[in-house]
Amino acid sequence: MTLAGVLAVVGALAAGYYFAMRPVTLRIAVGPANSDDLKVVQNLAQAFNNPQNSQVRLRPVQTDGALTSANLLGEGKADLAIIRGDLDVPKNAQAVATLRKNVAVLWVPSAGKARAGKDKKAAPEITKITQLAGRRIGVVGRTQANVNLLKVILRQYGVDPGKVEIVQFPANEAAEAIRNQKADAYLAAGPVNSKITSDAIAASARDGGTPKFLAIDSAEAIAQNHPAYEASEIPAGTFGGAPDKPEAEVKTISFAHHIVARRGIPESTIAAFTRQLFAIRQNLKNEFPLTAKIETPDTDKDATIPVHPGAAAFVDGEEKTFLDRYSDYIWWALMAMSAMGSAGAWFAGYLKKDERNVNTSQRDRLLDMLSAARQCDSMDELDQMQAEADDILRHTLLCYEHGTIEEGTLTAFNIAIEQFHNAVADRKALLLSMPQNLQRASAQFRAAGNA
Repeated sequence: MTLAGVLAVVGALAAGYYFAMRPVTLRIAVGPANSDDLKVVQNLAQAFNNPQNSQVRLRPVQTDGALTSANLLGEGKADLAIIRGDLDVPKNAQAVATLRKNVAVLWVPSAGKARAGKDKKAAPEITKITQLAGRRIGVVGRTQANVNLLKVILRQYGVDPGKVEIVQFPANEAAEAIRNQKADAYLAAGPVNSKITSDAIAASARDGGTPKFLAIDSAEAIAQNHPAYEASEIPAGTFGGAPDKPEAEVKTISFAHHIVARRGIPESTIAAFTRQLFAIRQNLKNEFPLTAKIETPDTDKDATIPVHPGAAAFVDGEEKTFLDRYSDYIWWALMAMSAMGSAGAWFAGYLKKDERNVNTSQRDRLLDMLSAARQCDSMDELDQMQAEADDILRHTLLCYEHGTIEEGTLTAFNIAIEQFHNAVADRKALLLSMPQNLQRASAQFRAAGNA
């Protein structure tokens, strides 16, 4: 029973360790198709699903964009999601990492040197955001979030969004639309080194002219009023040189794309995911530079998106080991097994109570027969008592095998049965040595005394 108990404990611990350390597959919602976010996640999923990274695996769920991804997370149909920080964040979302940061780029195409000299009746040149009233503004990308971003900027400068014409272009058609002069100014949002934004700005440089970048000087005020945004800068020459585009540093606002997890996913799972994420980032950043932009989340209590406890544990170096997480469970399991063992032993003893009582009564009967054997005058009665003692012996040995009586009780019984056999043997020897008439007289006298 001790060996069985030890094996049961070892088996339970092994099973617990297996289930705690087995790979967990997390569904991550990301979109749209052909976006940088989707490419990053697909590369991460391939690396995560490598057998060497066995704790967490990723299964991408392609969506129409960040808003749809956020909705899937909010509905519990995804475990992770890539969302924009300036969109409505699901209530059950907790930050795990910052995938990348985007900057808003607002610019006016160059009029071209030749055209500038001929078209003297053209509209005044746009040099600041307040001059965008009554103009047509092109927004790169089909997402409504970029339009909302433009409206935030316009309102900050007192420009009524209803008095401008906003036209959206798909990212893959933006350069062609700009070359065809579909708008007076343009807005793009993406990483500082975004190829889409760079191509759009390159298409704005006509006849050797240089696009005019509109600085968002009130970036800090916007960030104060809208916590999802941060004040940022676009370094000189970010979008090409000769001449530099822009020629000098330009103030703007930025926002982040976050990797968020659904609240309720175990802390240990997200801690393992975060640890693998930043380990893989180091390995992939040379082959896939976009992964180098992944950053740790904001762990401050007043962060726009609250951090997941598992990610916070990794960032703060407080990630728990297997024993840290499950030591209490293991201790209580051992205590429960000990209590169950004691209860089982009591119950087994309770079930054998009747058998033990029978054995006790038989032992008392044996002691009574021991006294009776010393005074018995009949060989037949001695033989009957001898047969009854053999039955008691057989029953006692069975009780010992079943665990009803202990070894000490069996030893005491052996002494009693030995004394009984000696008493019967002595009495038989005495009776055999007595004449028949004395045996009958003794029997009659004993019967008369009993009467």
